Parts: sequence; structure tokens; C-alpha cells
Amino acid sequence: MKYIYELHKTMLARNLILVYEGEFTQEITKSVLAMAERNMDSMGEESGIKRKVFNVMVECLQNIVKHSDDFSKQSEQKPTAIFMIGKQDNAYIITSGNPIKNEDVDNLRSKLDQINGLDKEGLKQLYKDIIKSTSLSEKGGAGLGFVDMARKSGNPLEYDFERLDDQYSFFSLRTKIAKE
Repeated sequence: MKYIYELHKTMLARNLILVYEGEFTQEITKSVLAMAERNMDSMGEESGIKRKVFNVMVECLQNIVKHSDDFSKQSEQKPTAIFMIGKQDNAYIITSGNPIKNEDVDNLRSKLDQINGLDKEGLKQLYKDIIKSTSLSEKGGAGLGFVDMARKSGNPLEYDFERLDDQYSFFSLRTKIAKE
């Protein structure tokens, strides 16, 4: 039982507003978004900041759902992912993590490095280029969501890959949205 109190202390120390770990479906995603929105409303957050945070949350959660589908089709294991939102003095921190195929790591790293290397105008142009030149599948995959997250946050996307086994790595993503 002591672990509950330890978890509670960790969440308070890190100013975590919401943590969800487990299977992600469209219904669970809607619930997570609704809980976070109610939480920001109760804190009296400005609508402009709420919109940015909500947009980044949607992109993170869609990414998790997309890769959870891939993972569950290829593995006997239940897909497990994590989503957290926290608040610092002047920013919201949105963190997500989910398994992805090892074969996708290099491509994703390349996209994220490209995005992180661009300024505001460069991100705007890349966003337009992707929309114009890419025929998106129903699952996306062109990196548009990551570009949008970088544009909305105004900060680089922090990421990491932890190898799980021969087929999968755990992809962690952290996005900081400054309160203006």
C-alpha cells in the first residue's frame, strides 16, 4: 500500500495533472481529453493556451492509438502506452510513450530531427509542403502531426527510443507548451 503514497508524492513533486497508462482506444482517448480539459478549466486556464495544449494532446494520443494498432497486430502482448500532462510555473509538459517497430525508428528520428532543426517559418513551410505533396493514408504517417505539435508548442520536440526487443522500441516524446 505504501507505493500508492509514493506515487502520489511523485505526481505532486512533478506537478502531474493526469497520468494514464494502459491500452489506448478512441473512447479512452476521448475520456483522457475530457478529463484534461476539465482540469484546465478548473484551474482557470486561458482559452488560447488550452487550445494549444489540447491540439498537442490530440496529436500525441492519435500517435499512440496508431502505433498501438500496429503493435497489437504484430505481437501477442497487450499494447501498453503512457500519457502524462503536467504543469510547471510557466508551461504545460505533455509526455507520451508507446512501443513502435524497430524498423520505424530511424525514419521517425530523421523526421523529428528535421522538425527540430527548423524555425517558425521553416515549420510553416514544411507543414504546407507536406499538405501539398503527400497523399496521406487514413493513418497519416507523413509527420504532419509532429510538425503541428512543434508549431503549436513553439519548442523542440524532445524524444528518446529505448529498445525493447528484436522487433520493438519504446518511443518517448515530451512537448513543452509555454504559457504566454
